[in-house]
Amino acid sequence: MTVAHHDRVLILDFGAQYTQLIARRVRENGVYCEIMPFNVPERRIAGFKPKAIILSGGPASVHEKGTPSASPIVFKLGVPVLGICYGEQTMCDVLGGKVEAADHREFGRAEVEVKKASALYDGVWEVGGRYPVWMSHGDRVTKLPTGFEVVGTSDGAPFAAIADESRKFYAI
Repeated sequence: MTVAHHDRVLILDFGAQYTQLIARRVRENGVYCEIMPFNVPERRIAGFKPKAIILSGGPASVHEKGTPSASPIVFKLGVPVLGICYGEQTMCDVLGGKVEAADHREFGRAEVEVKKASALYDGVWEVGGRYPVWMSHGDRVTKLPTGFEVVGTSDGAPFAAIADESRKFYAI
């Protein structure tokens, strides 16, 4: 099967238990994707020519020494990037935001309230709506990188959904 380069999504895996599920959902929507480890060489990321990149979650804490980090090339390719959980945290860390240990772990069902329209959930969620989600984290973003804004919150996560619409960087 020949796949056009415009149909390719790259998932960078930071160790989430659900990375294969992300790939499955992408594929079920008719989009070719591949999973690569977060520390794959930059030339492989660029050479894949993704139309978009997804940064998975993972068990690490970005504020600890020697933990996995998103490669800067991810943010220089001019493609949309979606960070999920740890993916959001490493995105914020690499781009100049701040991540800290939370006062308490958030684990289980929560509700996200959509605060602002965003391409992140266009056609799926509406502004003002509250939607059930699953949270599992012990760290939290405490300062957004320049260009980002909050587009969704939860009781335990004031930065539950963030977006830099001009660069097409999104995170949950």
